[in-house]
Amino acid sequence: MNAPTPITPTLLRLSLEDARLRPRASNAYARLLVEAHRALDDGNVPRDERRVWIVPGRIEVLGKHVDYAGGRSLLCAAERGIVLVARARVDSTLIVRDARRREALSLPFGKVPQGSLPWTVYPRTVVRRLLHNFGDTLLGADVAIASNLPPAAGVSSSSALIVGLTLAMASLSDLSSLPQWAAGIPDRTALAGYIGALENGADFGVLAGERGVGTMGGAQDQTAILCSSPGQVDMFSWAPVQHEQSVRWPSDYIFAIGVSGIIAAKTGAAKERYNRVARTAHRIVASWNETHGAGARTLAESFVQAGGGARGDEIPPRLLDAAQRGADDEFTAAQLEARLRQFHAEAFELVHGAADALERRDLVLFGDLVERSQRGAEQALDNQIAETVHLVEYARELGAVASSSFGAGFGGSVWAMVRADEADRFLGQWRDRYLQIHPGTTHRAQFFTSAPGAPAFEMKQE
Repeated sequence: MNAPTPITPTLLRLSLEDARLRPRASNAYARLLVEAHRALDDGNVPRDERRVWIVPGRIEVLGKHVDYAGGRSLLCAAERGIVLVARARVDSTLIVRDARRREALSLPFGKVPQGSLPWTVYPRTVVRRLLHNFGDTLLGADVAIASNLPPAAGVSSSSALIVGLTLAMASLSDLSSLPQWAAGIPDRTALAGYIGALENGADFGVLAGERGVGTMGGAQDQTAILCSSPGQVDMFSWAPVQHEQSVRWPSDYIFAIGVSGIIAAKTGAAKERYNRVARTAHRIVASWNETHGAGARTLAESFVQAGGGARGDEIPPRLLDAAQRGADDEFTAAQLEARLRQFHAEAFELVHGAADALERRDLVLFGDLVERSQRGAEQALDNQIAETVHLVEYARELGAVASSSFGAGFGGSVWAMVRADEADRFLGQWRDRYLQIHPGTTHRAQFFTSAPGAPAFEMKQE
């Protein structure tokens, strides 16, 4: 495979037309833009010098819980997202107004308060990290947000907010002109890696870490949001972020998205369940290092050090033995072995195979590979619930080419690949069947379609 090509420019500027969104998606963003401007108007923020960013959610086609482990994923941006309208302030304060919730948050830089609103952890995290890395160069801002992403649903609404706030504050403060930015963030994949580190609290090269939001995640969400291509699904490998392949999505098919209505938040008990899945990978790495005196950072590095790494290789016996030896009070040997096998299949077989099948338009094989990935999530990750399992089952029974849950798990959403000319009929049948079995989700469940969308961008001013 050729060396990865840097994705530039780092900060993307487009018109809505250039973003190549379907008309319904462009119209929806235009409505959100009106709402966000109105929220700033209500706060008496002047109209001049306002700037606008469109930040999508993401669809994880394949690549379940592999980014922090150094694997690879097949991703695209969704056609739903967040609109941010921002204007620099003369004082050192970030004020964020949520146009739809009609809530506002003020964060003075001198002492970033905890805040009482559940979503305030995300702007707090952005402000703290940018101050930590770039200091007094950071300008205050008035920001209004308006979103049509279902919250806590596995489509990366929280990461989209973090990405959007980072883009807005970095652009208003011209952080990309600073030497420490140039040294640490040379292209957009690096920016995705940096914002992933911002969210999980890790160091990123010369840019030192600071507390994140508390999840032990990688950079998958941020990369899909920043680096996807409209009309395509993109393969990325992790730690560091590298773009490996782009595959044209069949234009006569579309993603149907079923939001289960079961909250999949990155806070509270859900955060601990997510981190427990991550700890299985970290435990295997720790056992490998302890057993062999190695210094692997990720599960993928352990695999290579053990003598694997080529596409299609079996799991090296030494690594399998280390995983079994890693059993402790939290994880059994069987759990760690199952996790290792899930990672190996997902990162070394299924993602590659699915990309090749799509490129050849072998949709039967694509569906089979996606089904294997879903089984791995149910059996090894143990992060599926009845609602997401049923959504996948119903989608296949109703004729979807492929279907999978996506995101962290323990709730969230499912995608299904269906013919575009049959999507409305499919959505209606899928929704009716799901709500008949799970009527308690009616007030939160959502069903909509999305083509692979554009990455996050600043709107060009007309």
